[in-house]
Amino acid sequence: MPLHKVPPRLWEARKLERGLPSRLPAHYLRALREDQAAPPPAVHWRPLGVKYVRHPVTGERLRVQDVPVAPYYPPESQEGLWGGEGLVSGYRYANGDKLSARVKKVWKPQLFYRDLYSEILDKKFTTTVTMRTLDQIDAAYGFDFYILKTPKAELSSKLGMDLKRTMLLRLARRDPALHPDDPAKREAVYNKYKAFVIPEEEAEWVGLSLEEALEKQRLLEKKDPVPLFKVYAEELVQQLQGQKLPE
Repeated sequence: MPLHKVPPRLWEARKLERGLPSRLPAHYLRALREDQAAPPPAVHWRPLGVKYVRHPVTGERLRVQDVPVAPYYPPESQEGLWGGEGLVSGYRYANGDKLSARVKKVWKPQLFYRDLYSEILDKKFTTTVTMRTLDQIDAAYGFDFYILKTPKAELSSKLGMDLKRTMLLRLARRDPALHPDDPAKREAVYNKYKAFVIPEEEAEWVGLSLEEALEKQRLLEKKDPVPLFKVYAEELVQQLQGQKLPE
């Protein structure tokens, strides 16, 4: 006889099937499950992509496996754009000799302060970045493209997801506050990023953590209490309306 009706490995997923989490928008739940099922990005390791390799000397077929390196993201990483990089803990040999003792070591990414400009938001801000972030921005042909194209697991940043949500909302609303004195320039910006436009009701949920989404849903469902005298007054009016007037 199993000890549990549902295996413990499925408990976290089952939390979304009842109560307030089950009433979250379907598009948010779908995105949340996709993020949880997505494999970690290969930032601090290189996947081999094969199950077997040949020994260079003997030619023997050896089985190998890809073991992802899971970094630790400190709280300050959520306030910057580290490009998926984080702290990696491991061991090193004390004197660079395999015969010496191993000691713990933490590898930290090299951080830089850079000024970044967003065309959609028409704002410039300064934040911490890594060289990988700058390379990805160049590969995406611009900062806005980098934020909009990069998935949540790759950004690994609360700031990045907040920027993505703000950008998507402005694109969905075609906010006239962007370049109010130059409509042609405003339309050029919106047309440049029109491939990323999604409905506003979906954009406002992008990047929210589960706790933030639950609080948002709770506020949407919140109803002010109705005084009892109003309830009784409405019931009395309905009763009077139901009674037939004497001829």
